[in-house]
Amino acid sequence: MGSIATAALHDPQTLYARWEHSQWNPFAIDLTADADQWATLADRGLIEFVLGSLMVAEERITTKFSGLVGAHASEEEATFLATQQVDEARHMQFYARFQDEVVASPAAIAEHVGRARAHVSEAFRTLFDDRLVAAHERLVADPADVEAKVAFVTIYHQVLEGTLGLTTF
Repeated sequence: MGSIATAALHDPQTLYARWEHSQWNPFAIDLTADADQWATLADRGLIEFVLGSLMVAEERITTKFSGLVGAHASEEEATFLATQQVDEARHMQFYARFQDEVVASPAAIAEHVGRARAHVSEAFRTLFDDRLVAAHERLVADPADVEAKVAFVTIYHQVLEGTLGLTTF
């Protein structure tokens, strides 16, 4: 019988250290070519759907991740979870900047999200506006509720990031 190699799970402190070494700046990316190409696109339907979905998703996750951060089991876990929330905010800032400089006129993030909502499906709304929000509210109400934490992590990591997020790239 052969042995099965298993990857060791990293502890929160190791994950935090890795995060510190892998930063990017959403304002350092040159969008000049994107703006030029956007102006020449005749059919923007699919791109607007994808960008709209990403814009709404990043806003929703950014604003609903604090419940998980508040449900931390240790200071190390809190700092690592905070990095994930910052990354989601960074993604939201990038999509807002892309909207400002490529797709539409400069506006507040809420305006971009509102416009983007026209491009998402009812199934998308169910996941992000109903299920994720409910899991967040449960965690905020009782940060010690392990079942609520597992429910939020399952929706966020396995469904949203592990399934939907990975398939968009």
